Amino acid sequence: MPHAQINGARLWFDMHGEGEPLLLHHGYTASRVNWLPAAELLMDRYKIILMECRGTGDSEHTARGYSMAQYTDDVVGLLDHLALDTVTFAGHSMGGGIGFLLGLHHAHRLQRLVLMAPLPAAGIAKSSPEVLAQRIEERRQGDRQVILDRYRQMRFREDAETDAWFEDRVDHVLGVSQGHFEQSVLSMQEFNVEDQLHRITTPTLMISGAVDHLLASNLRDYMRLPNATLEVLSRAGHEVAVHEPQRVAQAIDNFMQYGPITAASLLARSAAPRD
Repeated sequence: MPHAQINGARLWFDMHGEGEPLLLHHGYTASRVNWLPAAELLMDRYKIILMECRGTGDSEHTARGYSMAQYTDDVVGLLDHLALDTVTFAGHSMGGGIGFLLGLHHAHRLQRLVLMAPLPAAGIAKSSPEVLAQRIEERRQGDRQVILDRYRQMRFREDAETDAWFEDRVDHVLGVSQGHFEQSVLSMQEFNVEDQLHRITTPTLMISGAVDHLLASNLRDYMRLPNATLEVLSRAGHEVAVHEPQRVAQAIDNFMQYGPITAASLLARSAAPRD
């Protein structure tokens, strides 16, 4: 499997297909697996680039660098490594937070931006120190059954959320580095670009799950984006590409072809002078 030395970390990436490049970035304790069901449906139309951030999947478990800013710099570093001037970036959850930062600080490297169930632009709510300490201890102890039971309580799509999928999900939680598990949470809690969203003019697609606890914050953030369109999937929770891979792939494909078509853009078109 290919790796690249990026900003002092050996990061895993892979590419499939031909055509316009589309880079897919996973969420917090996840990996390429959370994008794959939708990615496989897009590989016949686009050059799909999958990457895993430091501390997760097959990337190096580094001693440091577990912050939203570093993850964003690592995406830019991978683009440099691949000699890609621009790309469409699609980020899920924590990866969506990376997307916000790319749109704010590296817009010249983006053709388009896809935010799938993204981290709230105002950051995640601070959990109590006791809850965070409990999660850290569960993971340290390798308490697989406790973690598995907590994930299974949220099941509502047995066709997608199989027992094997939950087992694999727990493998990912237990497999990330300790630094990533602890420090990424703190970085996501400190994250706040809410008042800057109006500056993101890159054509943007937000994909949200109607059953996701982040839906309300996703809708608020979408309303602040000046050049964005929205897709809400009624039978999807936070793992949108796992629950509805075909609809996610279709939404991205339509967006890649037609861009964000909104009520505001149609009104502007109708008000424009005609020759």
